[in-house]
Amino acid sequence: MRTDLITLRPEGLYCAAGDFHIDPWRPVARAVITHAHADHARTGHGAYLASREGERVLRARLGDIALQTLDYGERLRIGDATVSLHPAGHVLGSAQVRVEVEGEVWVASGDYKLEADGTCSAFEPVRAHTFISESTFGLPVYRWRPQAELLAELNRWWAANADAGRSSVVFAYAFGKAQRILAGLETRIGPVVCHGAVEAMNRAYRDSGVALPATRAVSEGLDADLLRRALVIAPPSAQGSPWMKRFGDYADCFASGWMQVRGARRRRAVDRGLVMSDHADWPALMRAIGETGAQRVIVTHGQVAPMVRWLNEQGLEAGAFRTEFGDERDDADTEVRDGALAPDTPDGPPA
Repeated sequence: MRTDLITLRPEGLYCAAGDFHIDPWRPVARAVITHAHADHARTGHGAYLASREGERVLRARLGDIALQTLDYGERLRIGDATVSLHPAGHVLGSAQVRVEVEGEVWVASGDYKLEADGTCSAFEPVRAHTFISESTFGLPVYRWRPQAELLAELNRWWAANADAGRSSVVFAYAFGKAQRILAGLETRIGPVVCHGAVEAMNRAYRDSGVALPATRAVSEGLDADLLRRALVIAPPSAQGSPWMKRFGDYADCFASGWMQVRGARRRRAVDRGLVMSDHADWPALMRAIGETGAQRVIVTHGQVAPMVRWLNEQGLEAGAFRTEFGDERDDADTEVRDGALAPDTPDGPPA
């Protein structure tokens, strides 16, 4: 009986045919990285392979690493395996990892979303015999509205606050979510102010050729009148920190797929929840799995048990890998942990 192409080891997902790991959470000799979020891309590996699109964001987060990059769709022979990377649509540089050995194809999705957002390459389905899928929002309750509707709603909220003389603060993950929001803002309303952690990733996006509107830093000394018309983008870890005091009486919003659930908004104690996720919702998960043509699906990190049960009921062979990958709720903590939160003022990064 043929051994599975990808197995689970204590260090992470492992391909024996190529002797490499995919998004390992412990140090390994050779790591293939799906994207630069801190739960998938960690320091300490001997060599890294990632998409060319994501090179700058990966280096911005991990520093000086031994990195080889591939264009999407470019094939590379590693040992007895042929590896290629394909757009996952999650954040800039995110990739699905296609592994082929003697005609058998496995695809490890990393994190993905199907709706194109304009700040990264759009998701492309990849045919496979076995598909390893995330399940962060793997319950039928999670169904996203179109991005255009969400951004129009956000701009209306900002304009109303500006007319009332209140800053509008949006808490959004510094890598990915913040740039999606930034790209959709109607900047005629007022200035856009970004926390240092967000601005560090903005620079990496701009250096990668992604067009983003102009942003300002609080340290530029914006006058009070301008600040009252501003939209401020800050990482979730800034909420309740001393950094926020400069905005006075502000309105705030948290942008996350978890805002679909009323209790999550209450726990965040914000004025408004914007249900926007960089992960696939339930219909998109089902569509993505179907488009692979895979008869076997391995589910990771998220709503694993219900999704495995559902897929088995649909006639697929479904199982699970127990990984150490996080989800949207963990991004703020992992950004702090790996040092990605750049200081914005002498106070340093928010706790």
